[in-house]
Amino acid sequence: MSEATGRPDPDAWAKASAEDIAAEHARRREEAGAPTAAEELRRLAEAVGDAVGERLAALRNPAVQMAAQGMAAQVRSVVEPIKERNPAVFDHLAAAGAELLAAYRSAVAGAESRWTSGEGSARSTAEHIDLD
Repeated sequence: MSEATGRPDPDAWAKASAEDIAAEHARRREEAGAPTAAEELRRLAEAVGDAVGERLAALRNPAVQMAAQGMAAQVRSVVEPIKERNPAVFDHLAAAGAELLAAYRSAVAGAESRWTSGEGSARSTAEHIDLD
């Protein structure tokens, strides 16, 4: 019950159900251990699909919503068979993605260190101007 009005909370059932579902998900995650790359990719695709679906639902345009649902179904129909036949493919893709990210971070860190070190490049034609 709501303490302010003395009436039952209309969302109490939804709140209790959401808490139960979250607890069950947490319990299953603990039992399963660390998720595989394929599971993570599936969860990412679902999250992106849900976010896109919410944005499209806000448009209230049935044609756009149907097109988005069709596109999501096509992507799912392509990815699911590959995941079922070759789950290691997603593990390799995740590893490759991590390596690409590491290479990108290294390149950015190198560029940042050159930019912030104050040392001019041999190729640079920039002139240092003291503003003091």
